[in-house]
Amino acid sequence: MMPLPRDGEDSRLFRSLLTGERPARDTPRKETYNTMAKKTSKYLFTSESVTKGHPDKVADQISDAIVDSLIAKDPNARIACETLVTTGLTVLAGEITVHNHAAEKALLAAEETVRQTIRSIGYDDPTTGFDFRSSAVLKCLHSQSVDISRGVTAGKKKEQGAGDQGLMFGFACDETKELMPLPIQLAHHLTAKLSEVRESGELDWLRPDGKSQVTIEYVNGVPARIDTIVLSTQHTEKVVNPKTDMVLDKAKLQLINKVIKPVIQDDAPKLWSSKIHFHINPTGKFVIGGPHGDTGLTGRKIIVDTYGGRGRHGGGAFSGKDPSKVDRSASYMARYIAKNIVAAKLATICEVQLAYAIGVAEPVSVLVDCQGTGVIDGAVISKAVRDLFPLKPKEIISHLNLLRPIYTATAHDGHFGRKGRAFTWEKTDLAKKLKAAVKA
Repeated sequence: MMPLPRDGEDSRLFRSLLTGERPARDTPRKETYNTMAKKTSKYLFTSESVTKGHPDKVADQISDAIVDSLIAKDPNARIACETLVTTGLTVLAGEITVHNHAAEKALLAAEETVRQTIRSIGYDDPTTGFDFRSSAVLKCLHSQSVDISRGVTAGKKKEQGAGDQGLMFGFACDETKELMPLPIQLAHHLTAKLSEVRESGELDWLRPDGKSQVTIEYVNGVPARIDTIVLSTQHTEKVVNPKTDMVLDKAKLQLINKVIKPVIQDDAPKLWSSKIHFHINPTGKFVIGGPHGDTGLTGRKIIVDTYGGRGRHGGGAFSGKDPSKVDRSASYMARYIAKNIVAAKLATICEVQLAYAIGVAEPVSVLVDCQGTGVIDGAVISKAVRDLFPLKPKEIISHLNLLRPIYTATAHDGHFGRKGRAFTWEKTDLAKKLKAAVKA
């Protein structure tokens, strides 16, 4: 066993990890955390994230790589591409229509796009049961239904309609600088850090698959402490104790020192504590993973993609879809609206619902819900939203500049709370206009 650090707090923290000794809790376990009771002032809330090497995220990234390869050549391409990955096999299925020769060539090169994406994720070792060289690629793609196309494509006398019916949600709150809920933001940053230390070679025994989970205690609706962090990561046999067939304590300490602690101290330094409960690779060993360990499917991590369960979800997945599909574009717009409302300090929590009918440009409903935190009447905010924000599909696509090959970057580590040129829906450029519109 590795010697424990000498400083008191970390010593207690590491001792609890290595010996199984549980640090004392601020409150006994028997205390009831009933989120349904109106008078409850304390509760626990948990969110999870997964790494880019998780099987479902591999599928999402492949689907969005196909979207990017086509939209780069044909911004008006119609794409709905689903992916399945399993041991030695990648399957593409869906409906795709392109309108020029360059896009046709890109579609013919779909197999190469698949292999490049798998390689970039880190599956380059045939001993893992899934890698970019040996995986078979099966394409089952056909053109978009003309019955759908007639409702979506703009004409001389007709606006571009929504690509499907459905409801979409956006959410924002003031718990983090990104205006995201703290549990999902920490979980995302943990998985992103796992990928970073793997790709840099800092922890050369890591493999691409992995998960994180963060449980926060809220007191009167405000994050008060981190209760539990779960981190599970695929690894090589290099860090397995041959006597116990369990991952070495040394490796667990490296994950705390190089992944967990830097993230928490950067994002929420006041919440780093010796009383955090850690579960590091709690099964004891995680050598078999990725698509060889579990089959991956596009769209199976929609709560990871959004707000970690904090805000509602309309049910539609994002990856593999061009922006004419309001499942994607209107969800981005709903987040944009909610974030600007919170950034304008009109509320500390905001959830926005948009709903559409297939082939119809105007939304059938718009709801702004500040969950009792609004500083002015909700009807006034709702009117300002309708006046300021573009809500028709074509307007959303134009305002957020969505006809670009930006989507592969969104397919891991969450679609929201991110930085970079792809994430135009994270801007708060209408916050001042919102404040002026409501005279707040």
